[in-house]
Amino acid sequence: MDQQPPGAPGPPSPVEGPARCYRHPDRETAIRCTRCNRPICPDCMVSASVGFQCPDCVRQGSGTGHSASAARPRTLAGGPVAADPRLVTKILLGINLAVFVAVLADGSLLDELVLLGRANFYYGGPPEGIAEGQWYRLVTSMFLHQEVWHIAFNMLGLWWLGGPLEAVLGRARYLALYLLSGLAGGALTYWLAAPNQPSLGASGAIFGLLGATVVLMRRLNYDMRPVLMILALNLVITFNPWGGIAWQAHVGGLIAGVLIGIGMVHAPRERRNLVQFGTCAVTLVAVVLIVAVRTAALT
Repeated sequence: MDQQPPGAPGPPSPVEGPARCYRHPDRETAIRCTRCNRPICPDCMVSASVGFQCPDCVRQGSGTGHSASAARPRTLAGGPVAADPRLVTKILLGINLAVFVAVLADGSLLDELVLLGRANFYYGGPPEGIAEGQWYRLVTSMFLHQEVWHIAFNMLGLWWLGGPLEAVLGRARYLALYLLSGLAGGALTYWLAAPNQPSLGASGAIFGLLGATVVLMRRLNYDMRPVLMILALNLVITFNPWGGIAWQAHVGGLIAGVLIGIGMVHAPRERRNLVQFGTCAVTLVAVVLIVAVRTAALT
């Protein structure tokens, strides 16, 4: 009598009632993985040389002729589907909280990390700032908060907006969106604000996430009213008559987020990487040019 080798797929086992996806038990399906024979729904099936395979078999590289990563399930923007779709968001949240606690513990860190064009921290002291070559301030200011309400609002925004965006874009694209939006907000602040005006630029990255969320919801044909109301409310707060808010960071981050979001979710499949990373590269070049021109003007 013929015997099957260990691990070989067997004939379909009888199922009472409609089969349900093994990863989504609430979904009925008539499709099964050609390797392990488990039922899979359309969201889980991955095209193979013959039929469809489940994500588990694809990750194991089970005989498709390609590596597991080549056939890995992809997000809407082309990023690989991750087991934890909020990992980068959690790391960014942790960095922001760690910097906040560090500044609370040592107030002198604020002067070292804040976004500053060019100024003297004490009478007769040397000028310091981005114009003096302290480029790191464009990055450190992205994670800087001073008031509890400031970090509370920004971290809520990071969690609510960042998680869904990370799941749709994938980790690398999402991280590029966050960092470039923050840099764009810092660059516009450096360009338009007074050189001796210190600024906390963390909100620029959050506004970038908000701009990309608007683009994504439009792409998915979702109801735009809730996110547009949130955007309008934030813009009202940004330009409130009491001042005290670096509106340049908000506007710069928002513009970058919208542009990068368009490049991420509207890129044609056949040129997806070129369009997506090309958009990021153009944004970075614009940031560098703004910083270079402003530095030349101040020095």
